Amino acid sequence: MSIERTLFAFGGTMVMLTSLLALFHNPNWTWLTLFIGFNCFQSSFTGFCPPSWLMKKFGMKSEAELALGE
Repeated sequence: MSIERTLFAFGGTMVMLTSLLALFHNPNWTWLTLFIGFNCFQSSFTGFCPPSWLMKKFGMKSEAELALGE
């Protein structure tokens, strides 16, 4: 799986998890959901995404790298 697809899966999972935690545990979990949304928004402009940097450090490849067969 590529970094881009993993980011979508990770982001979606985190939004669902924090939403459920806010609903059933404590409403303050909404702040983490807001942070995740802000991070997604800013990365669309800057290209900087901490989870993708971490995934690259662990050896995952991007869609472009997989297409080139690297």
